[in-house]
Amino acid sequence: MNKELIAVIDEIGRQKGIDKTRVLNAVESALQTAAKKRFGQGENIHVEIDPKTGEISVVSVKTIVETVTNPKAEISLQEARKVDDGAEIGDEIGSVIEMDELGRIAAQTAKQVIFQKVREAEWEVVQREYSTRQGDLVNGVIIGMERKNYIVDLGKTEAILPIQEQIPRETYRRGDRIKAMLLEVRRTPKDVQVILTRTHPQFVSKLFELEVPEVTEKIVEIKGIVREPGDRTKIAVSSRDKAVDPVGACVGIKGSRVQAVVRELRGEKIDIVAWTTDPRVFIAEALNPATIEKVGIDEEKKSALVVVADSQLSLAIGKNGQNVRLAAKLTGWKIDIISGTEYEKKKVERDREIRAALAEEAADQREQEEARAQREAAEAAAKAEVAE
Repeated sequence: MNKELIAVIDEIGRQKGIDKTRVLNAVESALQTAAKKRFGQGENIHVEIDPKTGEISVVSVKTIVETVTNPKAEISLQEARKVDDGAEIGDEIGSVIEMDELGRIAAQTAKQVIFQKVREAEWEVVQREYSTRQGDLVNGVIIGMERKNYIVDLGKTEAILPIQEQIPRETYRRGDRIKAMLLEVRRTPKDVQVILTRTHPQFVSKLFELEVPEVTEKIVEIKGIVREPGDRTKIAVSSRDKAVDPVGACVGIKGSRVQAVVRELRGEKIDIVAWTTDPRVFIAEALNPATIEKVGIDEEKKSALVVVADSQLSLAIGKNGQNVRLAAKLTGWKIDIISGTEYEKKKVERDREIRAALAEEAADQREQEEARAQREAAEAAAKAEVAE
């Protein structure tokens, strides 16, 4: 029995990745709880398990006193000397409790406590291991669905891919392999939850790190990334090496690198643009794939007016405004887009307004000059009359 206990503890340690000493302590705590339940909470009971032989010793420890007031925790000197002739007042003396005396109920209690302690130890192992991997890519297998949340087997533990972290219109079946980013590790009173995501912008960033060595080596830096999962992602990149084209490095030969990321995202469109400190150039790049004619900016309001050819207007705005919306998020600028025709109309109107304003100003100036001339003439006449 004792050897079987050690074998079970060893097996638990191997399967759950829990230290053997920790499991032994859990079993000792469980047996101590069971013993106190059997003999009373007032009993000072100590349980020890030999880690080599598995031998269990259950000892009720009592303090030697002159007058016993608490029989569960104290023993008289006379009774103590029946066991040990050298016993003195103030010493502690223990009596062995046979395991058979714990009974069936106590054994069941021990089993429940062992299970809970092992579970808690397992949760701590999971939390410790996966908390350090937040933001990393993980591979798993779909093993089921619960309330529209996928349950993913990561090998050492199970994770959850919540519905809000799933790419729209993306479905999986039991047994499908899945790649995701470890978003968060949550400790709850009942367990530890490992939360995955496929919608977070950094998931795309991690996929590029996987496919593009220059990103992994920090030669190419991802300066910004925005995303509407399932539809489109925009990513701004720069290079620390002038000899390396950051966009070309991410696209790859014949688009091989970016296409690998697109396949993982089930066809999501990806725009890769060059990052620059010049807001005009960056805004024009961010509106890719549209061709931009002019960009005017108001630095105080951090807003931009973008002019595109009539044929490029719908492309620049995007379906339901998606392209310009993502470009604004990527650059941090408020972007308004107008067509070349509308721009020319506004330019003509603006020129007309300017000419009208100039003409009005010239008329006002003439009136002022005439009024001044009249005043000067009146003043001159008045001086002439005084002189006469």
